[in-house]
Amino acid sequence: MWMRGGTSKGGYFLGDDLPADPAARDALLLRIMGSPDPRQIDGLGGADPLTSKVAIVSRSVRAGTDVDYLFLQVFVDQAIVTDAQNCGNILAGVGPFAIERGLVPATTPETRVAIRMVNTGQTAIATVQTPGGRVTYQGTARIDGVPGTAAPIPLDFTGTAGSSCGALLPTGNAADVIEGVACTLIDNGMPCIVLAAADVGATGYEDRETLDADTALKARIEAIRLTAGPRMNLGDVSAKSVPKIMLVAPPRHGGTVTVRSFIPHRAHASVGVLGAVSVATACLLPGSPAARVARVPPGARKTLSVEHPTGETTCVLETDAAGTVTSAAMLRTARKLFEGVVFA
Repeated sequence: MWMRGGTSKGGYFLGDDLPADPAARDALLLRIMGSPDPRQIDGLGGADPLTSKVAIVSRSVRAGTDVDYLFLQVFVDQAIVTDAQNCGNILAGVGPFAIERGLVPATTPETRVAIRMVNTGQTAIATVQTPGGRVTYQGTARIDGVPGTAAPIPLDFTGTAGSSCGALLPTGNAADVIEGVACTLIDNGMPCIVLAAADVGATGYEDRETLDADTALKARIEAIRLTAGPRMNLGDVSAKSVPKIMLVAPPRHGGTVTVRSFIPHRAHASVGVLGAVSVATACLLPGSPAARVARVPPGARKTLSVEHPTGETTCVLETDAAGTVTSAAMLRTARKLFEGVVFA
């Protein structure tokens, strides 16, 4: 099944329909996507990291969860398939897919699907609209970066801190200086390097094309990323899709913070779901580059608007008495695009 999940899209497969051997599976997925090729002309990929993604879904054997979801990023112009990260956008389509494929029975008027994210062991609860016991994709929810409206799919996350790096702040610091630049190395569901855009010669308000054309900027932030990888317990990240680079600046449209993200070598058209959660969390850390530019509302329950090139993404963070983030929630949408047989 081909689906849009949030601001991404890709292939959703039942685990039993793919080879059990990871090498054979990855070779098949490269063939299906048409990688490596900048245009992915011989496959279904859309010549963009945001449209070259895969979800593998199966019944969960772990108590308290309904399905297992393995996310795979298929590189566009390299023969690489990686499971080094989650994808919160593709996650939005997992609940509807699981119901459509009979892995989870539908209830009326909505169905809650507990999803184990295999990449990191986290759990997310997706609430899918199922009036009459059938998935509906039509609704009035709107998310920036996607035209039109669709049925809302709220996603609730718990236990995201340190899911890939072992700790929310793998170095223990709100800020580390790397290549002369103050950075927050953080993992609240997505390993990210958060730094002030102004500290690397950017404004933080550039469009995607301008950022992608700035080879000097990209070389500088890649040097930071390669140095940060081992410090984040990720090892050599030269061929990995994490950590992501997040350039932050003061908000311009009434939000909390502005971000321009790299995934990791191309500028993101918007911002990833879990990347937005990690950036929003960084805004709450005194002494961090994000806290320096952010406008954070008061209270234990904080609604933080992360502005990005195509609009904003809202994160709702719950904090305890010490100010530690205990849970995060996001609103996404999804749509089934087509289903059938792909020839590889």
